[in-house]
Amino acid sequence: MLNRITNNFAVLTLAGVALAWVWPEGFTWLTDGSNRIAGQPLLSIALGIIMLAMGLTLTFEDYRGLLVMPRAFFAGLALQYTIMPLSGFAVAKALGLEPGLAVGLILIACCPGGTSSNIVTFIARGHVALSVAMTMASTFAGMILTPLLTGWLAGQYVAIDRWNLFVNMVAVVLVPVVAGTLLNRLFPRAAARVSAALPVVAILLVILIVGAIVGGAKAQIVEHAGMLLLATFLLHASGFGLGYALSRALRLGVTEARTISIEVGMQNSGLGSGLAKTPAFAAQFADAAQAALAPVPAAISAMWQVLIGSLLAGWWRRRG
Repeated sequence: MLNRITNNFAVLTLAGVALAWVWPEGFTWLTDGSNRIAGQPLLSIALGIIMLAMGLTLTFEDYRGLLVMPRAFFAGLALQYTIMPLSGFAVAKALGLEPGLAVGLILIACCPGGTSSNIVTFIARGHVALSVAMTMASTFAGMILTPLLTGWLAGQYVAIDRWNLFVNMVAVVLVPVVAGTLLNRLFPRAAARVSAALPVVAILLVILIVGAIVGGAKAQIVEHAGMLLLATFLLHASGFGLGYALSRALRLGVTEARTISIEVGMQNSGLGSGLAKTPAFAAQFADAAQAALAPVPAAISAMWQVLIGSLLAGWWRRRG
């Protein structure tokens, strides 16, 4: 069951988006802010569960292992935070995107790698351990780099509150990941049982988040469909393509290059959309219409990266 769901992640994501397009209210309850638990919006809780799922698969030995990882790990991490942010900025400038779309695209480009990259790497016969290590490291590096890079690159469109971004990254990423690792350490048997089901839960939550963004921004997507599709495609195509090409240029093996390509090309769109939808982030825009556009690239981004990643994974898997 788990293998069937993970192997069909791309199909399930596209199906969820299609359903959200014709039945928005079936998804938007997750992101419209009207539903809360203990005062927290459901979107923040959903993102926290996804990060908790990641934390439950980790041990403190995994953290220590980052200090002695090989050259591929450090090269991949560097490429993650250079290729994507610069590509996002370049695409926004080249296409002349209006401020809301430009900021949303750059924010996605500056986010850490997505956990779905680990699934795609497995399908592609890549280096799964390297993929997991890069996802974890880019997530923690993102605590600092996502606010800094977003403020630097998107700051040309709107003044970015770096501190607000940092606080949100701590709440949504750091706390649940570390909590998951602690639970794994203190209650290993219980964590193992829960972890068996969490990948499915995480995948379903990602699909719900993407669908909710699409359903909630249907009018904006229709209005900007051509530009959105082109901009997000160029962003992720650059990530996958340059990630592989530069890895090979650095004399890394084919397996490592495939893994880095997937890690660079696949971003945490759920996190990006969650950050873009916070009231504090929206308040940075003078125009409310532009603020409403900022989370939209995340939805199209999620579709493209899963589609491109899955197609690449299938092709690489057949090539061996």
